[in-house]
Amino acid sequence: QVRLVESGGGLVQAGGSLRLSCAASGFTFSIYTMGWYRQAPGKERELVATISRGRTTYADSVKGRFTISRDNAKNMVNLQMNSLKPEDTAVYYCTRGPGNYWGQGTQVTVSS
Repeated sequence: QVRLVESGGGLVQAGGSLRLSCAASGFTFSIYTMGWYRQAPGKERELVATISRGRTTYADSVKGRFTISRDNAKNMVNLQMNSLKPEDTAVYYCTRGPGNYWGQGTQVTVSS
């Protein structure tokens, strides 16, 4: 079955960096668009970034700061987050589709 397992979240000061990783299994990883969503307390879930064959998309709020990448040989998708802001605090979810299958989420907390 489809399985997505995120890792790499944590607590970081504003201006710092974190790298999230998602290990995928149970499907032919290379043919699917993958993405990262996030959900902050009291807010709707937001699509942060997607990656498909040779194309990436980003939410305006993270453009220039976040970079999504994938390693099809390892079935991994990553999210490099730089220049983090307190408003980036959220649970981050790896998704296939995106939005069809979800991981359990990893907490990112950015302190001011």
